[in-house]
Amino acid sequence: MNTFAFLLNQSVNALSQAALLFFLGVGLTLIFGIMRIVNFAHGTIFMLGAFVGFSVVHWTGTFWAALVLAPLIVGLFGAAFEIGILRRLYGREAHAFLMVTFGLALVVGDVVRLIWGPDALQVPRPAALSGVVFVLDEPFPVYRLFLACAGIVMAGALWLALERTRLGLLIRATSQNAEMVHALGVDVKLIRSAVFGIGCGLAALGGVLAAPLVTASHGMAFAAVIDAFVIVIIGGMGSFLGSLIGALLVAFVQVFGNYYFPDLALAFMYLIMMLVLTVRPGGLLGKEA
Repeated sequence: MNTFAFLLNQSVNALSQAALLFFLGVGLTLIFGIMRIVNFAHGTIFMLGAFVGFSVVHWTGTFWAALVLAPLIVGLFGAAFEIGILRRLYGREAHAFLMVTFGLALVVGDVVRLIWGPDALQVPRPAALSGVVFVLDEPFPVYRLFLACAGIVMAGALWLALERTRLGLLIRATSQNAEMVHALGVDVKLIRSAVFGIGCGLAALGGVLAAPLVTASHGMAFAAVIDAFVIVIIGGMGSFLGSLIGALLVAFVQVFGNYYFPDLALAFMYLIMMLVLTVRPGGLLGKEA
């Protein structure tokens, strides 16, 4: 393989990884941006999406149904959790939310183990995405190319939703001044519930998309929550564009680092995070304290 073909192949591979990381990071950053809640259960929600996706594929026989139904089911669960539990904690100190979301992670993890068992479950790829394409005469999995395209499309769709729709306007306004939005007659509680549900749904979508690559397993939660927090710390808590940039940086470091320096790839990721925090403690696009 010549150098250019290798770099192109690995770059597309990194873009597919960035798509999964983006779904993780953008959900977490939306929740923080509106609610100022650091959701420790985000990695577990990612894992839950993978297992729910497995069941949907088993029931319906199609992966495409899982892409729609699993995020919807998990998103509704997240909204219900916000209404039933988190809503009672607003006005309290931040550690209350940390403890509650950490507790949610433990409970969901045990429920997943009880329902689906302790073993990893294989989610089959759809037939249309199971082959390979040739990039400069080198084979490349169609599914990873699909992931890269899905990430680009979803990033564009989310940006348009946040910048060009009434819901996006209300979300942005609530993140800046929730009291003023409430004074104008908008139900801020409903906006918060919707955002928490959307954030959980995006994480679940990432879990469904990741499952055919790595299987639906309990180990997904721990790895996902670490990546999610690294992404939002690099990009800036509450910044949509920052979560996208953070996902791209982490993905390229993971892919190229694992190829050239497999023993140091994780260290490089944390090194980038520390360098960003040294220069901009609030993240690349986050607000400085």
